[in-house]
Amino acid sequence: MNHTITFAADAQGPAIKTYRPHWSPCVGAGRAAEALRAGWMEQLALVHRECGFERVRFHGLFHDDMFVYRQNADGSVTYNFQYVDEIFDRLLDLGVRPFIELGFCPGDLARPSETVFWWKGHSAPPTDFGKWGELVRRFAEHVVARYGIDEVANWYFEVWNEPNLEPFWHGTKSEYFKLYQVSAEVIKAVDPRLKVGGPSTSNFVPDGRFDGETENLSEHKTVTAAKDLDALEWKPVWLDDFLAFCAENHLPVDFVSVHPYPTDWALDEHGTGMKLTRGVDATPQDLQLLRAIMDAGAFPDAEIHLTEWNCSSSPRDFTHDYLQAATYVAKANIDSIGYVDSLSFWTFTDIFEESGAGDTAFHGGFGMVNFQGIPKPTFHAYRLLNTLGGEVLARSGNGMVTRDPQTGRLAALAYHYPPEVAQTVPGSFDSRAVAEQTLAMGSPVEMVIELTGLAPGTEFVVERVDRDHGDALSAWKRMGSPDPISREQTRQLKEAARATAVQTCCVAHDGTLRIARTLEPWGLLSLLQTTPFP
Repeated sequence: MNHTITFAADAQGPAIKTYRPHWSPCVGAGRAAEALRAGWMEQLALVHRECGFERVRFHGLFHDDMFVYRQNADGSVTYNFQYVDEIFDRLLDLGVRPFIELGFCPGDLARPSETVFWWKGHSAPPTDFGKWGELVRRFAEHVVARYGIDEVANWYFEVWNEPNLEPFWHGTKSEYFKLYQVSAEVIKAVDPRLKVGGPSTSNFVPDGRFDGETENLSEHKTVTAAKDLDALEWKPVWLDDFLAFCAENHLPVDFVSVHPYPTDWALDEHGTGMKLTRGVDATPQDLQLLRAIMDAGAFPDAEIHLTEWNCSSSPRDFTHDYLQAATYVAKANIDSIGYVDSLSFWTFTDIFEESGAGDTAFHGGFGMVNFQGIPKPTFHAYRLLNTLGGEVLARSGNGMVTRDPQTGRLAALAYHYPPEVAQTVPGSFDSRAVAEQTLAMGSPVEMVIELTGLAPGTEFVVERVDRDHGDALSAWKRMGSPDPISREQTRQLKEAARATAVQTCCVAHDGTLRIARTLEPWGLLSLLQTTPFP
């Protein structure tokens, strides 16, 4: 007999909580130059339209393939923002704003060092911080002149990406703080309404383990077993020192940004070769701590924008393609309501080339849409989150019932994250074996949603996402896992990815709606009012 989980709510009753969704203000992408591709823009239009994403953040805005900065033989500098304009124009035409990441250094300005990624981003500090400031000033003045201050005042200017990790910053913590100071002062000099923030560090780590000048994680060891992780106190890297530096030097901090991946490693796995996931509640716990840090600090009014997040920070984790990644997205976001201004999923697309192109259609890339434009289950998680209203009428550990304060529209989202899985969904790096084992865990439950106080005849749509409905990877496996996929197979997989289980139901004469559905492990269940509205 299946375990029963019941949500009950009165459509006319008071809200138990109000909130602003933190899952829609921003979403991530790989690098700026990828935005020049038709497929990238088409996929962004899709996730903006159906998932509600308002901004997009990416690396490499100042990378050499954007041609923004060239030092000439006579020592003069040529600034060229035409490629930037092309991207920003198209974003704004879609209704999407850029979330600016200032980085990396143009090659002609970077201190000689190793580069990062397949596309060889120059991650060293500038040879001349004054010239860096001049680049930032000209860039800020250019976008204000082109798009107007009323528009650009709604953007965010984030200084660099993950400077605590050596691949992304071949400098010291002090040099990063200097970079932030120069950038922040220049941006505010252009117009004080422009929003600037940092330190954009990755990720939360055990308290007290990383106190050095460089805080190079490879110098330290982590715990030896997954069960030990939950006993540690996790804190955001560099944040306390960053805030203290800004307060001491009277620098603006309009927002803080960190990357709370729920794992025990950043990029270099703490030098141990281990890839352990933290407890399933790691993300809401981290966000709650971050809120407390900011409320008690020198910048209590600063916004909190977490500009990268996923179930793991690996661009080759097969779990990213699976249903359980979507269930984790739904659970972690709902459990984190009220703590931060945005939690940006990394990334919306598999058109992503940090380590080169993916070799297959389902290669475990970060994206919620694969290279060919086939939506993965995480797309559905965000699409269904986007239906929820800002008033919570009922809440449990398996989802919530909401009401839109403007229209009165009701919506519910429930998920079956098996209680047998106490951790964040584990990564599956070398093969799909771990992901398949995780997918097979748990038992079905009976999910019941009961709503009262409704007008008789009110219509609702019930939608289910599970292994047989709306799961592109399962459909691909039923095809025989073809590699590569043909044009016709791509079309079929796009259809299968959108083929969720959908039914329409109506409220009874007594003003009550009761739906009951068996939900397989890792399944998602959505209920959405379609008509009428008050």
